[in-house]
Amino acid sequence: MASKASLKAIVTGVVQGVFFRDFTRRKALSLGLSGRARNLRDGSVEVVAEGEREALEGLVEQLKIGPPAARVSSVAVEWGEYHGGSDGFIVQE
Repeated sequence: MASKASLKAIVTGVVQGVFFRDFTRRKALSLGLSGRARNLRDGSVEVVAEGEREALEGLVEQLKIGPPAARVSSVAVEWGEYHGGSDGFIVQE
């Protein structure tokens, strides 16, 4: 049985104004993950997601790449326990 987990990732670089949040939403949904992505005041993007650990690891790899116009400098990930209860993946302002 696959294990479930959650993660919080802070993605830095040129990641705002380049469709990074929508890119993240599409990748997360394709991996069967739920969560959210939002811009932070410092120019970074925060991603909170949960689901199968293997799918989350796949999402982290995609976050390191980003959409074509993005230039990702770093992805800092904190792993946590799976909580459940959220459906879908939303983009917050």
